[in-house]
Amino acid sequence: MKKRIIASILSLVLIGVSFTGIGGTTAMAAKGTNSVIVALDTGSEPAGGFDPAFNWGSGEHCHEPLIQSTLVKTDKDMNVSGDLATDFRTSKDGLVWTFKIRKDVKFTDGKPLTAKDVVFTYNMMKEAATSEMDLSMLDEAVATDDTTVEMHLNKPYNAFLYGAAVIGIVPEHAYGKDYGENPIGSGRYVLKQWDRGQQVILEANPDYYGEAPKMKKVVIVFMEEDAALAAAKAGEVDLAYTSATYSDQTIDGYELLDVQTVDSRGISLPTGEPGDPITEGDETYEVGNAVTSDLAIRQAMNYAVDREAMIENVLNGYGTIAYAAGDGMPWSSEDMQVETDVKKAKSILKKAGWEDKDGDGIVEKDGQKGEMDLYYMSSDSVRQALCVEFSNQMKEIGLNVVPVGLAWDEVSMRQYSDPVLFGWGANSPAETYNLLYSKGWGNFPRYESKTIDKYLDKALAEDDLEASYELWKKAQWDGKEGVAPQGAATWVWFVNVDHLYFARDGLKVADQKLHPHGHGWSIVNNVDTWSWS
Repeated sequence: MKKRIIASILSLVLIGVSFTGIGGTTAMAAKGTNSVIVALDTGSEPAGGFDPAFNWGSGEHCHEPLIQSTLVKTDKDMNVSGDLATDFRTSKDGLVWTFKIRKDVKFTDGKPLTAKDVVFTYNMMKEAATSEMDLSMLDEAVATDDTTVEMHLNKPYNAFLYGAAVIGIVPEHAYGKDYGENPIGSGRYVLKQWDRGQQVILEANPDYYGEAPKMKKVVIVFMEEDAALAAAKAGEVDLAYTSATYSDQTIDGYELLDVQTVDSRGISLPTGEPGDPITEGDETYEVGNAVTSDLAIRQAMNYAVDREAMIENVLNGYGTIAYAAGDGMPWSSEDMQVETDVKKAKSILKKAGWEDKDGDGIVEKDGQKGEMDLYYMSSDSVRQALCVEFSNQMKEIGLNVVPVGLAWDEVSMRQYSDPVLFGWGANSPAETYNLLYSKGWGNFPRYESKTIDKYLDKALAEDDLEASYELWKKAQWDGKEGVAPQGAATWVWFVNVDHLYFARDGLKVADQKLHPHGHGWSIVNNVDTWSWS
């Protein structure tokens, strides 16, 4: 792989610059050693504003909300500690979480933050149709006094804490339909200006109860990738997101910052035979696949795929091997790891009766050819390249995998009947639950196992997070059963896509957590601790 400059050792010198944004608006970063300009992709601009109920912080691409405080927080090793909460604990049955709230916290309008605001936020988000945060396990949040909150759950769910680390608390007295545009919070930063389609300006909250931010002003500009590259070349931004496509570019005064992630790419493999369509909501889906329903096909794919080649050929060296959604997290299992072994893959197919009987290079069994369509989102060039690379690799074991690019709405209609390339990755084991649980919303292979469900339920019921990690691992493989390549092989995982940035010399970007899915706000999770040398 190519040489990397990892976030923990990268150093970048503040030069006071003016930035001419999209549409001609000019944002001036304050000269000195306490401000920074960051270019993020246009998809990072929150469509619903800075409102947690509209997925600010706690949406699919989760990140710390910056403007609002959270009950707890996580460090780079995913250890959980208090933010607003000075203490948190669960009942013996795991159905009640109790949080003690700090007494010294004020919203930016001067009003105190109390337990009632926490209760309002959680109950409101539970009912909000616009929220992507799964709070289905929450029956009700209750304030027993001004500094005590009880979260009453309908099932044990210790992963609740990871959600609590990204749900920003809003003020009950000042929350309304325009809150997203004019957010009042108690976090590290205050929203000073938002020019839609262009930029956001954050300034340090002078009344913040924690350690004062080193970066007093943070300017976020929203740009297409080519524009972000041009802005870095012009010296107009201090940090600009980029992709492996541009990783060989050299920019005077900048280094390439490589942040490792759990932003994984992999394909789901339907495990059932074709059957009657199913209806979910307003949509009807075809179910099952005549080829991937054969375990030998799924296992052979897992052994035949060359993930290192994908990293080199598609990601230009900027990625890591993915064996699951959540590699490197405390709940990830080493049993998901598999070495490329084409010979073994061929042996698995042959033993199962898959052979090339007519010499066309494609194996068959009982008249069924070993061929299938592989769907991906056509607007994503990286996904397309991964699918093409995978298709080429599978030819070596006699499988004809045909990449098909469509709009995402069309791709999603194939999620239960065909292999689909998905992007995943979250700083929470809840994603593992939803991908593996028999009735999990992300269980697109539709593989059901009472054993796996039992491990997952037990993991969520553990009152000690560390004690739950072994159970999460056993749900993936317990030596006899699980979704691992040597087991049900319900997915073929490819790579974790590194998040790349051009960063100005002298900027010290603080150690990063493994970034989740989405090349956006995660980079500034800890921008308050960045500095210049």
